[in-house]
Amino acid sequence: MEFKSGFVSIMGRPNVGKSTLLNQIIKEKVAITTPKAQTTRNMIRGIYTTEDTQIVFVDTPGIHKPAQLLGREMVREAWSSLESVDAVYLLIDAKKGFTSKDAEILKRIRANDIPVLLIVNKVDSIKKSDLIELLQKVPSDQVEEIIPVSALKDVNLEELIRTTRRFLPNSEPFYPEEQYADTTEKFSAAELIREKLMLYTEEEIPHSLAVIVDKMEFHRESVAIYASILVEKDSQKGIVIGKNGEMLKKVGSAAREEIEHLLGKKVFLQLYVKVEKDWRNRMNALRELGYGNNGQYDE
Repeated sequence: MEFKSGFVSIMGRPNVGKSTLLNQIIKEKVAITTPKAQTTRNMIRGIYTTEDTQIVFVDTPGIHKPAQLLGREMVREAWSSLESVDAVYLLIDAKKGFTSKDAEILKRIRANDIPVLLIVNKVDSIKKSDLIELLQKVPSDQVEEIIPVSALKDVNLEELIRTTRRFLPNSEPFYPEEQYADTTEKFSAAELIREKLMLYTEEEIPHSLAVIVDKMEFHRESVAIYASILVEKDSQKGIVIGKNGEMLKKVGSAAREEIEHLLGKKVFLQLYVKVEKDWRNRMNALRELGYGNNGQYDE
């Protein structure tokens, strides 16, 4: 049996379900997800392995028109994923159809001469008649395949994998069979904390938040994690901490539970909130958060 192995970039506009698709395929929480746009800020690799196939998926930030330096770095990271992949999933939202922004993204991907699979996601949210009409309007002559799926409901993902395999080279696996992600423990812990912050804080706060794990101390049966939450304004610091510290406790409790599941150990989590004015437009702050280093900070 021929073994096929390769890299696939998952691209598209914000909030089309890229990270949800990755998690559903891998059957593990590789990338954080929230209903809020631009949750994914870094390239994240998830690894799918069977007896004859290994696909290294590269989840990318949503392509958008950036308002800050952070946004420009996120978009730059997304496009840089094209440098070493064998195929691209271009995800679109079935409810919104194939938009002019999707057409711009597709045009740039095609300029790199990489096979494109157009993934129509969230098909569970529209009528079958509307899906048929949508499929008649997408540019079938510009993509190798068009595959309707529901990442959330696990609809048609087996067919997606079978189709993807056709575009992979014969190759030995890049990662051990049991490995499902290529992320550091520090990065994963920081992301889980940021996910809870995005879910629980008010609408204007999430995009102004960042999380850095300053230190992890591993003991025989436990891990101590010290993390800093960055905000841009004093008023945001107050919201993140909450009245009598209730918001910070809520975030810490929810994040700790998931980090314990991830690490398989009891976790002591200490969170600090710091004001770093305009950090999204300061390159030194962005470098500390891992931009320019494949989105991961070192162990």
